Amino acid sequence: MEFILLGFSDVPHLQWILFMIFLFIYLTILMCNSIIILLTKTDPALQTPMYFFLSNFSFLEICYVTATIPRMLVDLYTRKGSISVLACATQMCFVLLLGGTECLLLMVMAYDRYVAICKPLQYSLLMNYNVCMQLVAASWISGIPVEIGQTYQIFSLHFCGSNRINHFFCDIPPLLKLACGDTFVNKIAVYVVAVVFVMVPFLLIIFSYGKIISNILRLSSAKGRAKAFSTCSSHLTVVVLFYGTASVTYLQPKPSQSEGMGKLLSLFYTILIPALNPIIYTLRNKDIMMALRNLETKLLTRSKNL
Repeated sequence: MEFILLGFSDVPHLQWILFMIFLFIYLTILMCNSIIILLTKTDPALQTPMYFFLSNFSFLEICYVTATIPRMLVDLYTRKGSISVLACATQMCFVLLLGGTECLLLMVMAYDRYVAICKPLQYSLLMNYNVCMQLVAASWISGIPVEIGQTYQIFSLHFCGSNRINHFFCDIPPLLKLACGDTFVNKIAVYVVAVVFVMVPFLLIIFSYGKIISNILRLSSAKGRAKAFSTCSSHLTVVVLFYGTASVTYLQPKPSQSEGMGKLLSLFYTILIPALNPIIYTLRNKDIMMALRNLETKLLTRSKNL
């Protein structure tokens, strides 16, 4: 009727330290991404497709970490880790769905940069408001039937052995290790979904950036090249970090991956990378930093008037 998430029970003396660290990370992710959403909605200079996608990405990151961290904090606090089968299935479905959405949204953001740099004269036509809305909606919706079906397939298996999941959230690899009987079909389904939602978008992003880089190198102005590289470098950094850890988790043959390594990689792409994303996108972005200063000035002016 229930599973036990072992989480970080192998280091009991660090439970409270980990609780404080993850709570701080979670609050930081919520605050930083909320600020980015606020800036992109209120600052006139940020009313462009690039920042529209960035605000959606920030909202996605808030949802993504909320699917894992609050549950993990409760387990660290209570030191129990028990989770019902329904709650486990729900958590896994949301993690997979939001992870798939992130892959697709990163691909959409790469396409936006490709059109902006390689087809600047057609940019306003190709990336109008309706197109942007359709791209975002497709990123959010297209994975729903696939991930619900995959979750149903995993939880239709028989779990007749241990109910102890050596992980900090319900994920496919550790759950398959607890299943009885032949799981070959399930493993093939995991690979197929991972190829569709991880590898295909990643290859399209690489293709887009290949075109972008060749176009940038043809620019005669050194200032123009530097500006073009700066607008793309943040997104490319996030792509490499997220896709690198996610692809190793879901595409690497499972016998060659230890449970500890799987847990560490999951920690990277579900918690640490979302914590780094606001820093990566803001520190290297002059428009965001300028909007942040403008917002700070407005708040200070209002506080003085009060």
